[in-house]
Amino acid sequence: MYFQQRTVAKSVKCSGIGVHSGKKVNLTIKPAPPNHGIKFIRTDLLNCPVISANFNMVVDTSLATVIGYEGFIVSTIEHLMASFSGLSIDNALVEVDNYEMPIMDGSAGPFTSLIKSAGIKELDTPRYFFVIREPIELKKDGKMVGVYPHSTYKITCTIEYNHPLINTQSFSVDVSDHAWEREIARARTFGFLHEYEYLKRYGLARGVTLENVIAIDSKNILNKGGLRYQDEFVRHKILDCIGDFSLLGMPILGHVILNKSGHAFNHSFLKKFFTEKDSWETCTINDIRRLRSDDTVMEDL
Repeated sequence: MYFQQRTVAKSVKCSGIGVHSGKKVNLTIKPAPPNHGIKFIRTDLLNCPVISANFNMVVDTSLATVIGYEGFIVSTIEHLMASFSGLSIDNALVEVDNYEMPIMDGSAGPFTSLIKSAGIKELDTPRYFFVIREPIELKKDGKMVGVYPHSTYKITCTIEYNHPLINTQSFSVDVSDHAWEREIARARTFGFLHEYEYLKRYGLARGVTLENVIAIDSKNILNKGGLRYQDEFVRHKILDCIGDFSLLGMPILGHVILNKSGHAFNHSFLKKFFTEKDSWETCTINDIRRLRSDDTVMEDL
């Protein structure tokens, strides 16, 4: 766990295709100062407008996480945001010259490698954490997201699909740099063939190929190489959760438990999170250490 804010050490670039738009996009990640947060800039638009990657900027969650402000958007940010969170990057400026982020290989692996190639710089400013003091839960129609007191950032996720290759899958991980790279970052997004055909009819999924999505028909995985993990599906849902929860703006010290959740329900939970301010505190590591003597939740820090 890192207790000082971090950014990338130098600028890095990549290019790719938007999974829904099919449009090419060039992306540059640049260093940023303390307390800057993660911000996106649309270099293709007049005056190059900037938007902060915060939960209250989310304008759509139907197919991906989309942030927007004053008429412009940046779409499908969750995989890059998950990479920042998984590598404990607090501050960066992300330049894009189109409205949709590149899908790369459908996972966060390429973004993670890109960030690591730039190097990571520790800043002389402490990180703040959301320290969970009391449980917060959101339940509806069989879906559930909850966060509970815990000494680390931990995620446990369960998914259920009426498909023989998925069925019920569960996975749990303590989110650290090492676990992020080894257990989560390379898990790819997935979709069913009938969904792809439906989206195509409505002008979406224009950038989908077997190189960037796990494609599933009624019985088989269509990708030549198969799965990267036996339970790659639930691991990708954890990846998405890490990206969505990064929009809180600060890392969590707590155990996030999800059941059959997705972008939309995750976002609903984030809104509920900020209505229950008595259930958490914002603390630096020095604040947390002062709490250790009378709070067993903090004993492992």
